[in-house]
Amino acid sequence: MSRVRLFPALCLSLVALLHWLPAQAAATATATATATATARPTDWAQPVGVQYNLFQMSPTLYRSALPDGGAVPLLKNLKVATVINFLPEADSNWLSEPDINQVQLPYRTNHVDDADVLKTLRAIQSAEAKGPVLMHCKHGSDRTGLMAAMYRVVVQGWSKEDALSEMTQGGFGESGHFRDSVRYVMQADVDKLRTALANGDCSTSAFATCSMKSWFQSVNLK
Repeated sequence: MSRVRLFPALCLSLVALLHWLPAQAAATATATATATATARPTDWAQPVGVQYNLFQMSPTLYRSALPDGGAVPLLKNLKVATVINFLPEADSNWLSEPDINQVQLPYRTNHVDDADVLKTLRAIQSAEAKGPVLMHCKHGSDRTGLMAAMYRVVVQGWSKEDALSEMTQGGFGESGHFRDSVRYVMQADVDKLRTALANGDCSTSAFATCSMKSWFQSVNLK
């Protein structure tokens, strides 16, 4: 083949290749996303709404990032009856629906203790009796992730390893955010937490601030 004919043929091949590459990349990305979705364990929290990092953990428990007023119709559609907020700012800034109860339990993952976890687990269980519950922090990853993991372990009986896998690999946020949460879950005494939760104790330690306060109150009443 002459050079005159060869050059146009090469150009056509190059154009075809340039058209093929993006299509192939898109097909690969779609296949990867499909495989990832298929590979997600069925007992992990399942995605509901990308905008709010909203996932369903159970028929009566959801987790998310900080919602806004636009999320209210969605929450009503999900029949959410209680919103538990782990932030210092109240949800009344965006939530004024009288049929949705607001519970505020602010804490920080680098200062969390058993009393924080027991207070949250008790609040979730109490609220679940009235309907589905949504718990959230700002991004829906670290604070919400820690309480989600402790709910899995203490209430649902998951192993720490399974709960931590969901926390760090479930697509809730960057894994670097979970360092303090992972540390707490790993050192938590699950048996003590279950006993305290069943007995209505505010902490696993008799020397915790809330325990001492209760003791002093009981002494004064006597």
